Amino acid sequence: MNLQLQNKLFLVGGATAGFGNAISRSLIAEGAQIITVARNAERLSEFASEFPQNVEAINGDITDPEIIGEIVDYVGDRRLDGIVVNAGGPPAKSFLESNLEDWDTAYFSVLRWKVDLVKAFLPKFQQQKYGRMLFIESISVKQPVENLVLSNSFRLAVVGFVKTLSQEVAKEGITANILAPGYHDTDAVKRVLNKKAEVSGLSYQEVQKLLEKTIPVGRMGQPDEFASLATWLLSPLSGYITGQTISVDGGVMMGSFG
Repeated sequence: MNLQLQNKLFLVGGATAGFGNAISRSLIAEGAQIITVARNAERLSEFASEFPQNVEAINGDITDPEIIGEIVDYVGDRRLDGIVVNAGGPPAKSFLESNLEDWDTAYFSVLRWKVDLVKAFLPKFQQQKYGRMLFIESISVKQPVENLVLSNSFRLAVVGFVKTLSQEVAKEGITANILAPGYHDTDAVKRVLNKKAEVSGLSYQEVQKLLEKTIPVGRMGQPDEFASLATWLLSPLSGYITGQTISVDGGVMMGSFG
């Protein structure tokens, strides 16, 4: 299938690891150009060197308001076809372990910067009468995950924000969707499993095996699988899909509308 992404330009957060990296590679395979934003300068340089014709790199924390300003200046007057709103999540903590400082920090790291980024680029999409906004969140927006009270709470706020936004701009050729990944083979999931091992007293391997038994397909997902759906949602072919939160979880969500 031709996803009609040749020479289209996308901004991708967290492009050197996990879902951000997988989505970036998938977009590049379809002929797209990407502006990548990541904190790890060494990884970023290596990735940009691997795809010198397709990748432009900005070293920084995409959740930082100053970096968002730099990104806006860097894009300038160029047409931007879509943004992948993606960054790491808050630390794994139960409610009893958390303090108010954790909650304040999580507000900035999970919610506020996404509003800031959208405010920065929405006028461009409105002027173009076209844009794709894809938010990478978590299965926790549909079903709370143990020891992730901060993610469970603030990512739900992102869902409310994105759903409302999608309705306000739908007639302008702009879509806004959320992907809610379940357990994939990424560093973020490894942190969750390490936390469960710490709490339960089991080994990491034992916790992973127990987890995989709860996944109907019997294994964790691969980032490349996740990226294939993300790439389609970023394409012109997805224009009738907006305001959706789509689980990518191997069947973990048991509800009829999972």
